[in-house]
Amino acid sequence: MIKMTTTKPGTAATKVTFVLPADVHDGPVSVVGCFNDWTPGVDTLVKRSNGTRSVSVQLEDGVYEFRYLGAGGVWLDEPSAPARSGDNALLVLPA
Repeated sequence: MIKMTTTKPGTAATKVTFVLPADVHDGPVSVVGCFNDWTPGVDTLVKRSNGTRSVSVQLEDGVYEFRYLGAGGVWLDEPSAPARSGDNALLVLPA
């Protein structure tokens, strides 16, 4: 699931929260994409008390490709992504 919140009225910045069920993969999971140079570990999802894991990033208006990468090189998809480019999910801001 993807949650989006505009951070400051009149700006192009959006807080994007990436959320997965905590049991979707054993071990760490990162969201990787063009916004963090596809680098694992930069934006690692953290387990929450509500049974999910999540991470938030600040993004400017634009089009972003991303995917989740779990420990051991396991790729995970975002089922609620509004669009796709090959294997990658696409996020278009403003949405």
